Amino acid sequence: MLTDWISNNWIEIFGAVTGTIYVFLEIRQSLWLWPVGIITSGVYIWVFFTSKIYADMSLQGYYLIISFLGWYWWLKGTGRRAQGSGQENGSGRVGEWETEAKRRFREAEGGEGEKNKLLVTRLQPLTGVVLAIIFILLYFVMWLVLSRFTDSPVPEWDSFITSLSIIATWMLARKIYEHWFLWIVVNAVSTILFLTRGLYPTVILYIIYCMMSFAGLKVWKRTLYSATL
Repeated sequence: MLTDWISNNWIEIFGAVTGTIYVFLEIRQSLWLWPVGIITSGVYIWVFFTSKIYADMSLQGYYLIISFLGWYWWLKGTGRRAQGSGQENGSGRVGEWETEAKRRFREAEGGEGEKNKLLVTRLQPLTGVVLAIIFILLYFVMWLVLSRFTDSPVPEWDSFITSLSIIATWMLARKIYEHWFLWIVVNAVSTILFLTRGLYPTVILYIIYCMMSFAGLKVWKRTLYSATL
């Protein structure tokens, strides 16, 4: 019986395993999270398509794109200062901030061999307002499309999860600390939604996601670039 169930759900189980590895790597701030995320997204495009959770299926396509961008941003450190303090330069002071931040970053890496250049920062107020507006727009557009043009049984919740996940993933790609709070909300709501759809391996995955999100908050806080400002 168990072997039959595993045989019928092996794709979803594989996606749940790679998804768990993805969050572990995210907490560790490892560049390897991006290629693992690409694999996980590919798997869940199929899982959500067969379960008629269309917005989440489309979200996986977005994940594929943002994974390549995030990989580049983390590697190159693009926009690192833009997410820092709004205070202007003074090369000596900036140098002190960067030196201390990098020291904390290396300590948090715990000897992991990767030298990621993009530093963890706090969400700036203006960026937060812009992201909130984008979230609201995304939600209503997705809800309208799903409720009128698809047979989705849960257009409201599917739209909510997808819209918030888009914002959280962009914040992750920019290494903005507060993205973990969004993941806590997304993972909690997703657990309930996927339970109602009978996606039990995915339910377990999102319970793990939710617990690991709290761990991510704690670990990333030690590497906050803005904490040195």
